[in-house]
Amino acid sequence: MARPHVASIVEDTWHRQLERLLRRRGWRHRVISHTGYGSTEFVRVFARVLLGRAYEDDDEQRQDATYGGLRSPYQQRRGWRAFITAPAMGVPVEVRIGERVEHGRSDRSGHVDLTVRKHGLTPGWHEVELTAQGSDAVKASVFIVDPSVRFGIVSDIDDTVLSTSLPRPMIAAWNTFIRHESARRVVPGMAPLYRRLLAEHPGAPIIYLSTGAWNTAPTLNRFLKRNGFPIGPLLLTDWGPTNTGWFRSGQDHKRASLDRLAGEFPKIKWLLVGDDGQHDPKIYQDFAEARPKRVNSVAIRQLTPTEQVLSHGLPVSTEELTAKPSRKRSPAPVLYAPDGHGLLRQLRAAGRVS
Repeated sequence: MARPHVASIVEDTWHRQLERLLRRRGWRHRVISHTGYGSTEFVRVFARVLLGRAYEDDDEQRQDATYGGLRSPYQQRRGWRAFITAPAMGVPVEVRIGERVEHGRSDRSGHVDLTVRKHGLTPGWHEVELTAQGSDAVKASVFIVDPSVRFGIVSDIDDTVLSTSLPRPMIAAWNTFIRHESARRVVPGMAPLYRRLLAEHPGAPIIYLSTGAWNTAPTLNRFLKRNGFPIGPLLLTDWGPTNTGWFRSGQDHKRASLDRLAGEFPKIKWLLVGDDGQHDPKIYQDFAEARPKRVNSVAIRQLTPTEQVLSHGLPVSTEELTAKPSRKRSPAPVLYAPDGHGLLRQLRAAGRVS
């Protein structure tokens, strides 16, 4: 077995020292649940195990309940607070689905990604129960896709449904760590587009696939809910060192997630939605080339010239913005528009929506 990268050794050592200090101060395990998904054959459950003060759970639940699941504008946190956390490594986790109980462990970043088979859940929304060693039980929502469903949506988040001006380092740091979450801007028309598509395809899943960190999941969920987006699982990643290097590859994360979804739902054709500010067009076209029967169409939101400058740091000509990659390799239509309203018109013209 290969020796772990020095980056992961340093990070793990820091986390262990921090854990020991916080446990001596009386901190205990807290479970942060995330929305999961599955079919009648499996269910994938997500959570994160952290160390926290005993009162934090009650305070957070009380604040969220007071505002219908959303923090008030005075309680919304600056982004940096989501990253100041203490992950609990290697903690035993119990997942209860009805009468069935499955066991797993949090990984080196405190994450739980557990797949349970023969769960007995029917299509639709359900709740499962998660407990970490010594923690209170929490509920996690999971969406079970009906075997008859043939359509689904995979949507990027940054610069596709919300404007963040990623990945320019200084701008990204400002948006993520300094600005309040209420200051983030929604991309016009994207929420109505998704609601319209799901209304035409009852029971279809929507998956939000992003290179963003799992730490931001609660913030992203509040943003999506506040702006009328359909509820769906988030497939995020974890910033920082890995066993092979200093940073994770966002592109690899997206490619692996798409491949996994194609294998888990072999009869679904996906509408892939992204933006032209990073690598979405190339990733989606490569996926469509490799799995042409798994792609309904590709919808790309075109960034404005200002957003392109913020994303890339260089001016981008109008010709470059409107240039489209070759479509020879993929039978699925590749559609471009500056917002959700334009993409809806393009999908109508292509016969993908009525």
